[in-house]
Amino acid sequence: MKKVLIAYTSRAGTTEKMANYLAEGIRMSGNETKVAKISSLKNEKDLSGFDGYLFGCPTYHKDMTSGMKQFLFLAEKANLIGKMGGAFGSHTHSGESAPMIFDTMQHVFKMDVLDLGPLNLTEAIMETDEGLKACQQYGKALGQKFDG
Repeated sequence: MKKVLIAYTSRAGTTEKMANYLAEGIRMSGNETKVAKISSLKNEKDLSGFDGYLFGCPTYHKDMTSGMKQFLFLAEKANLIGKMGGAFGSHTHSGESAPMIFDTMQHVFKMDVLDLGPLNLTEAIMETDEGLKACQQYGKALGQKFDG
């Protein structure tokens, strides 16, 4: 059984909802998960002991939040090279945050990221069963990547 950290920030609660649905998907794949707000992760030691990572942030003004930017500098110190990873985020219209996080995980942190790319959903989709299922499937895909 592998252990996955889902670290996120959320302003309206939608990205938090995504994090919890992703955790369900990881558990469906037979793995453990810890869901944590990025504000509770104070140093790189808080990021150690995990086999996989999902980082999430909503898009505001075509960008990720300043808190997520600071968190990514912290995560870089944690030496995540080769770890499984993926990114997620919610948005109303543009959705740049999740792809930026995903690119950072892949190209800067040198993580083994999901072939699916980032999970990027509108807030409207997150109010439907389709949003729930998309999150669960993404979490499940990360969990299954450990087996392959």
